[in-house]
Amino acid sequence: MLVSFFPRPRLFFWSAVIWIALAMALWYGYASNLVPAKEPEIIGVARFWSAPQLWFDFYFALSAATFAGLWMMLSPHPWARWSILGSALILFTSYFQVQTSVALNEWRGPFYNLVQNALTPATKGTVTREELYTGTLTFFAIATVYIVVAVLTRFFTQHYVFRWRTAMNDYYVANWQRLRTIEGASQRVQEDTMRFATILESLGGNLIDSVLTLIAFLPVLLVLSKSVTELPLVGTVPYPLVIAAVLWSVFGTGLLALIGIRLPGIEFHNQRVEAAYRKELVLGEDDTARAEPPTLAALFANVRRNYFWLYLNYVYFNVGRYFYLQTDAIFPTVLLVPTIIAGTITLGLYQQILGAFREVRQSFQYLVNSWSTIVDLISIQKRLRAFEATLHGDPLPPIESEAEPQSL
Repeated sequence: MLVSFFPRPRLFFWSAVIWIALAMALWYGYASNLVPAKEPEIIGVARFWSAPQLWFDFYFALSAATFAGLWMMLSPHPWARWSILGSALILFTSYFQVQTSVALNEWRGPFYNLVQNALTPATKGTVTREELYTGTLTFFAIATVYIVVAVLTRFFTQHYVFRWRTAMNDYYVANWQRLRTIEGASQRVQEDTMRFATILESLGGNLIDSVLTLIAFLPVLLVLSKSVTELPLVGTVPYPLVIAAVLWSVFGTGLLALIGIRLPGIEFHNQRVEAAYRKELVLGEDDTARAEPPTLAALFANVRRNYFWLYLNYVYFNVGRYFYLQTDAIFPTVLLVPTIIAGTITLGLYQQILGAFREVRQSFQYLVNSWSTIVDLISIQKRLRAFEATLHGDPLPPIESEAEPQSL
């Protein structure tokens, strides 16, 4: 699953983590100070081509090129340009999109303060139409940059995923004679490879985005916490918004992990009964002795039984998930009730706090938002794991011989 696309995967990923840590330490400890940021912070698209931003872009490109060059020289791999340089490009675009979110959050403060001044009787008439229209155009300019980068990133990612699928496909096809006897082998090569590459890239990209969002917004939330007087029921605590975001996200992650722990195995069995039914239908296209109605009825009964069991298990999972997410929508406003009553923040600052808190909270909620996808990935990984075991001469995973669960 990985060795077909990445050079020496275990060593590669560990070296990538270490390299990124070293590059970040060098950046925050020394390199970032070589081009100081201007005060006050630039609001608008001009921040994307400011000297500090361009200096970071060059630093990132140099670090990525050095890492890729060392790996391509010391451990050549036919897919290295896509797996190493392509991954670096996706990492950079993820960072860039986070920066557009930071730019939008910076824009909210002065813009909504203008709105508040325009609506407040004491300051009525101090805000002109041109100021509000200019602020709106600034939003559209930042949003346009985000859209262009997001569309181009999506286009590149689609090609990246298909190259990964191609690498897995070629690897398994080259060993087809050893793999063909595994139940549903054709489906695992034709469908599961694409789904594995797509889901893993999506989850990996979201994880990177979450980490980068934390790096970008945690300092913002720390600064904004100074304006929050106290939290409901708790009172005054240091860095209240950060503490609240962490505890609330940990609670949601633990809740959904606990109630969704059985879903990967059920998804695996679901794929297996679907594969058996599909295989019989395909064989029946060329052999009149196959795909007889009684046989298809029995196979489809297995499909129906497993789906009903899956639906039943998703009921309590979705109850917990939807309850948490609906509560999550109002949670930051509830936290700010004492501060709002005290009148210590403006509308602009309120919007900035909501924006920063949402970004940090959603980053900590990576598992909450991705749990259904993770369940699907685990089930696919279990299916492809049978290929890996066969190629390495290991026994098949125990789940391959387990019976499907019974449902009502």
